[in-house]
Amino acid sequence: MRVIRVETSAATILLTETPEPKVRDRQTGEIAKDANTGEALMTIGVVYLEDGESSLVKVTVPESGVTEGLSLGSPVALVGLVARPWETVFNGQQRHGIAFRAAAVAPAAFSTAVGASA
Repeated sequence: MRVIRVETSAATILLTETPEPKVRDRQTGEIAKDANTGEALMTIGVVYLEDGESSLVKVTVPESGVTEGLSLGSPVALVGLVARPWETVFNGQQRHGIAFRAAAVAPAAFSTAVGASA
């Protein structure tokens, strides 16, 4: 499966949903785990702002990568953000999308505009 690195240095990323356990099976409530490490996974919601456009995005982060001090509406850094295209057939319907994953999420500062004067 192709993994695409996402360059975030020119973006402002704001936390819109606090970290919650990622549910693997809604019927049983089973929490998703990393296939390699077995670590529990968390989901956060962010708004990604770049070049005058915005996107609401859900990002999966390992539980150990969730830094304390996160607050709604505040800027965050998504360390090692990657995008993975996916596709599947569910109940006879072809579905596809992009899954986002980061190694860590941490509080960040608002970026200053290039060339701004005080």
